[in-house]
Amino acid sequence: MAAAAAAAAAVPPEEASEARRQGPKQDPAVETAEEATEPAEADINELCKDMFNKMAIYLTGELTATSEDYKLLENMNKLTSLKYLEMKDIAINISRNLKDLNQKYAGLQPYLEQINLIEEQVAALEQAAYKLDAYSKKLEAKYKKLEKR
Repeated sequence: MAAAAAAAAAVPPEEASEARRQGPKQDPAVETAEEATEPAEADINELCKDMFNKMAIYLTGELTATSEDYKLLENMNKLTSLKYLEMKDIAINISRNLKDLNQKYAGLQPYLEQINLIEEQVAALEQAAYKLDAYSKKLEAKYKKLEKR
């Protein structure tokens, strides 16, 4: 309303009187509002009942979906718990087997030390055998040299 008064104030008075005589102009960009009429009381009650029924159906669906989501989460948590229990049992078995293996290794340790000692002695004996072989070849060479004379 204030915009119309401001627009009318900006228009010279002779043009404004001309516009009043011609009637309202229909500008295609301007929409005209229709007066809102209230529906009958029975229609309002019926629409309210329909709205409440549809809202109840919607909320029931939302609550059902949420309930189903929680049931799914509960099932997933139960399965996860079972998997963790299985993994715990597996870890306990692995730990027990590792302890058994460590005990067996500790029992074999003296024998392994003996094997290492024997290996060292064999290596030393092999070196002595190579030295003896080299010495016997030198003696053989000396014998042959003396034999030739």
